[in-house]
Amino acid sequence: MRKLKQLSIVFLLSLASLGVSAAESGSELATAINSDYESRLGKLFIDFHQNPELSLVEFKTAKKIAAELRASGFKVTENVGGTGVVAILKNGPGPLVMMRGDIDGLPVEEKSGLAYKSVAKQVPATGGNPMPVMHACGHDVHITSLIGTARQMSARKDQWSGTLMLIGQPAEEIVSGAKAMMDDNLWQRFGQPDYALAFHVSAGLLAGTVNIQEGSPYAGADSVDIIIRGIGAHGASPHAGKDPILLGSQIVVALQTLVSRELPPRQPGVITVGSFHGGTKHNIIPDIAHLQLTVRNTNLETRATLLEGIKRIAENMGRVAGLPEDMLPEVIYDTAYAPPTINDTTLARRLKAVWQAGLGEDQVTTQESQGMGAEDFPFYTTDPKIPSVYFNIGGTSLEDMDAAANGGPAIPSHHSPLFKIDPKPSVTRGVEATVLALLDLMPVAQK
Repeated sequence: MRKLKQLSIVFLLSLASLGVSAAESGSELATAINSDYESRLGKLFIDFHQNPELSLVEFKTAKKIAAELRASGFKVTENVGGTGVVAILKNGPGPLVMMRGDIDGLPVEEKSGLAYKSVAKQVPATGGNPMPVMHACGHDVHITSLIGTARQMSARKDQWSGTLMLIGQPAEEIVSGAKAMMDDNLWQRFGQPDYALAFHVSAGLLAGTVNIQEGSPYAGADSVDIIIRGIGAHGASPHAGKDPILLGSQIVVALQTLVSRELPPRQPGVITVGSFHGGTKHNIIPDIAHLQLTVRNTNLETRATLLEGIKRIAENMGRVAGLPEDMLPEVIYDTAYAPPTINDTTLARRLKAVWQAGLGEDQVTTQESQGMGAEDFPFYTTDPKIPSVYFNIGGTSLEDMDAAANGGPAIPSHHSPLFKIDPKPSVTRGVEATVLALLDLMPVAQK
């Protein structure tokens, strides 16, 4: 879903020149995680990678996650919001902290060339024929790290105090799983967290690197449809009708002024018309056209400006074309949307300092997002507002980074059939960064 942008070649070269790698930091924690990867987590990653499941039908994946979390001493509830898994470990007084891992794969045929590539097929939730399935966005890293985090936190109960909530979330790729879990009374049933965390592995970052940014690492996303009605006529007699294709074209162009002229120059926003359908033949002016838009933003104020502006422009361009009021373009907002992911500034700075101290400053970056990919994580954190941080863990090997920087094969993007992750440094650093954050957020009470 995220469609993460790769880093610039200049940035890749700078990382490579630093020799940044996913080598363990040398701490006792890193050593324990590395040992756990060799004995258990590595096998789990391969299993998850070879057996991905599509959104809303992650039945076997959820069962495996639940079994692993139970084995680590957590109280586990399954089938939350569909195939969601919630695991609770209470360990004395203190804050409730939530960590989420998304679990679904994508309908993509894997062509990565990996020895353990997925050849799985599955019937999607909507029915039909079996489709190829692949973890083309790294969710196998997320869930393996979630399990690794559970194992480390369970083994370190003398080092923290509070309640840990681990969530295996379905259907992130279709931006519905988080909302489904919230609609299933997540906080009412299990408690509202004091802090919420999540991470995403990134093909655009060197494996093992932690990236933390303030502000909005992922955009909000809305889908909008505009139905444009006209009066059909012969193409040779345009004066006899009202052309919805011409009107649609004027609306497409006018919509771009919302970003260029109504948002402050340093305030990001995107309106993309991804689909324009109308007409059936060369010489027929149709009586209807249909636009489909994606709208992206990094704060709720911008979202309101763009959505209200789309309606204003569409309707008033209809008036400019001379349409009567009962034939003005109809703007339809899809109820399935994602709010922007916004990191709490204080928490982001706190965890950045924790990671710099625990991992080394050269292992922590603050690379800004270059695209406007979206996430459904903010359904947990927006209403009610919960201090949260969403960070990235680098997933591409130094060897592949060097090759790409020197004119070799480009790093495959997320959602590509060529997508691949260097699993060991990605998983182990995901566990290490998460555990360091949790230990800091849930300290043992001073006597």
